[in-house]
Amino acid sequence: MKIAELIGETTEYDKKQMLEEKKPKSWCKSVSAFANGIGGVLIFGISNDDKIVGLENAERDAEIISEQIKTRLDPIPNFTLKFHAEDGKKLILLNVYSGDETPYYYVDGGEKTAFHRVGNESVPADRAKLKELVLKGSSSSYDSLKSKYKFSNMAFTKLKSAYKQRTGDDFEESDYESFGIVDEEGNLTNAGALLADESPIRHSRVFCTRWNGLDKASGIVDALDDKEFSGRLINLLQDTTDFITNNSKKAWKKVADGRVEMPDYPERAVLEGVVNALIHRNYLEIGSEVHVDMFDDRIEIYSPGGMFDGTKVQERDLMNVPSRRRNPVIADIFNRLKYMDRRGSGFKKILGDYRKQPQYTEAMEPEFSSDYDMFFLVLKNLNYESELIKEYDSITESAQKERNNYPETAIKTTKKTTKKTTKKTTKKTTKKSTKKTIDVIIEIIKKNPDISVKEIAEIVGLTVDGVQYHIRNLKSHDVIERVGPDKGGYWKIKNDD
Repeated sequence: MKIAELIGETTEYDKKQMLEEKKPKSWCKSVSAFANGIGGVLIFGISNDDKIVGLENAERDAEIISEQIKTRLDPIPNFTLKFHAEDGKKLILLNVYSGDETPYYYVDGGEKTAFHRVGNESVPADRAKLKELVLKGSSSSYDSLKSKYKFSNMAFTKLKSAYKQRTGDDFEESDYESFGIVDEEGNLTNAGALLADESPIRHSRVFCTRWNGLDKASGIVDALDDKEFSGRLINLLQDTTDFITNNSKKAWKKVADGRVEMPDYPERAVLEGVVNALIHRNYLEIGSEVHVDMFDDRIEIYSPGGMFDGTKVQERDLMNVPSRRRNPVIADIFNRLKYMDRRGSGFKKILGDYRKQPQYTEAMEPEFSSDYDMFFLVLKNLNYESELIKEYDSITESAQKERNNYPETAIKTTKKTTKKTTKKTTKKTTKKSTKKTIDVIIEIIKKNPDISVKEIAEIVGLTVDGVQYHIRNLKSHDVIERVGPDKGGYWKIKNDD
């Protein structure tokens, strides 16, 4: 295999033109980062511009590399060394495997530093990342750890209520331990603190904003709505999904056997997106929170913490991502509450829910991206560029203009207005506008022959009596006819000239 092919197949790799014996940190930091992450390959004998330069004494360099790793890394990660010949030159491939005993430190005298990958660089782990690596190495998770709060000071009425409502079962005293809310010694866990009625975890928050337009650029009105939610996780989920529902629309169209709903955002996709942001976020990042930003054409959901296994979601097959959970206790509780599936099929459900919508096109596919410290989901507004909605918007806009010019005396007559006055007024003021209304009604019926008079009235912006007045005239002039009964029948255009 050529080096170029190897690099193309390797998610994480680093290149060194030569082995720097006197500066082991220059390459040992990559060994630490690979072991703390998903593994990677360090190639010796290739320049930064991918030019193969080779090594003068590859065998000797391999011995030094092996010795330095055993001396400088604590604990020692699993690795292999291989020679590679290309263009008559010899290179070394150092393959470092992802480790279970994290963090893997680079040791320099009395100083120990753990590195991790950010983009194509190996950088020192910050406090939050180091804590995460320590938990991973001890086979623990943040949500399973004993919190600094007392169980006796907490109430869980919302959790109990949600459990009863969603499962039909009562929450028993023994469930506190089986759910992981308390540990075996009765201590409140971090999961319990996050689910308590008055959650003391202050950075467990969601900031929701409905922006005015397609970006956050300032204008006459920057935001149309904004809310900040904090407290117990169940409320965060419900409040956030309610915010999205209240700031989006649900169109529908009439079909032969009923009607088809066309929401801006599929309900299940929204639920899965918010659940993912709350359940899999990194709660060790104290100064960050979940953000939901709604624009005219999309929703952006940001969550602190990337993929738990260190990979980038945009480089994965979304239909085949195995479940690796940063907060397994919380995930299990939400599974018991039937908010999510423990098998990790959230990505599939989001994509599947979008693909079955009548307005869906490939351009509307949800977008997933992540880095080591963030996860980002973009849900597209299915109705923003929908041709079907554009057609109805055009009809509605025309009808709205018509309604603004349409005198109420053409639809209703009051006791004070005589029939003679009404006829004179109608003749003088509505001849032109009535034709526009008729054109709109005919256009609506063409596009949806099954539509009811009431639904036409809602679109056109007239009363039901007003629409029926036009329908009767159209029938009497042999323009349309009703085939079948009022319920279950349909309209037929006979002559629209």
